[in-house]
Amino acid sequence: MADRVTVIGWDGSPLTSAATSALSAATLVAGAAHHLALPEVPPAAERVRLGSVDLAARRIAGHRGTAVVLADGDPGFFGVVRTLRAPEHGLEVEVVPAVSSVAAAFARAGMPWEDARIVVAHQRTLRRAVNVCRAHPKVAVLTSPGAGPAELALLLDGVHRTFVVCEELGTDRERVSVLTSDSAADHAWRDPNVVLVIGGVGGAGSHTPAVPWLMGQDPAVRSVRGWGLPAEEYAPGGYDPRGYGPGTTGATPPARPGAGEDPALRAAQLARLGPRVGDLVWDIGCAGGAFAVEAARFGAAVIAVDTDPAACARTEAAARRHGVPLQTVPGRAPHVLEDLPEPDVVRIAAGGVPVVTACTDRRPERIVAHASTRDEAEAIGTALADGGYTVESLLLQTVGLDPDDWSERERSVVFLLAGRRSDSAP
Repeated sequence: MADRVTVIGWDGSPLTSAATSALSAATLVAGAAHHLALPEVPPAAERVRLGSVDLAARRIAGHRGTAVVLADGDPGFFGVVRTLRAPEHGLEVEVVPAVSSVAAAFARAGMPWEDARIVVAHQRTLRRAVNVCRAHPKVAVLTSPGAGPAELALLLDGVHRTFVVCEELGTDRERVSVLTSDSAADHAWRDPNVVLVIGGVGGAGSHTPAVPWLMGQDPAVRSVRGWGLPAEEYAPGGYDPRGYGPGTTGATPPARPGAGEDPALRAAQLARLGPRVGDLVWDIGCAGGAFAVEAARFGAAVIAVDTDPAACARTEAAARRHGVPLQTVPGRAPHVLEDLPEPDVVRIAAGGVPVVTACTDRRPERIVAHASTRDEAEAIGTALADGGYTVESLLLQTVGLDPDDWSERERSVVFLLAGRRSDSAP
């Protein structure tokens, strides 16, 4: 077994005395081609090209002598240290850190980054990385071959972002490019690179506090406490008790929401879907945007769909008010769903069985829908079951009371259908 393993981070600057000393005593050096070409690597040392870190760790574990592993940036930050410290290898690791590529990228851009989300994009995680870029206004993406700036841009189709692409940081070939996401796919990019994806929130509630205190979190999204908030929170000017319907223009606010927009139903739907960072949520029939905004507040990416352009406009206004990014798509489901990216969870507020069937065909993990009659609920439950989902059916009744005399103020009765994809489903 190797006597000692020293992991040296390299950010393009001259190696420290600690790093130079460790290299001079090394009998095995592992790293990428540009690391193994460094003049400080001893000529007599065994050289291991770092492809699979796990395979290299096994090679190091069987080596008799002193091993050094060279890695770009900070090797403890989404780097090789995690693999080398895995219990099965039994290695004692000492780390000589360097500036991480994320810190260097934000420094080149002249931007603070304590409020940034940081993701790693491989071909298997690319879709989730893109969802984080949809859902958050500042994301650093550590890319890989096949999951780089061009692929990010293609999957962000229809969502405008600014890309800061930092190629080969710390080398004499370093290049920093600032461009819009819709043009990033037209370029050939050199590896390694880091992409800063910026934009997506505007309006009130999108401010950054004077004294940030939480890494990787936009505090504006958490400024409102609780979930299943009253529908009035999402309708500037409140709801009109006279009953003006959806699509009302001018100063007249929309009508009081029906059973499908009841806060208790919304809270139950969110609880069963469990939207989270890296997910993409479809909200079909977004109405005033209450569900879409609350799903976005969980950190998920949201695409809100409605046949009524005015509903999409209200949803966008609610998102700006609450400081969360989301995308609206006007159109009639199920046809409009064909060109949307794959969802993780889906809420169906309109369209009935045809929309449920179209959604089960896309195989999201979970689907929720609601119905106002038992016949409609049975039809939706059957469509979910036929699509390979385990179905939960509930009848929810909420009664709003006047706190002064405890008289009934309003009542909502609705069926909730929740489908969870069966493990054996195709």
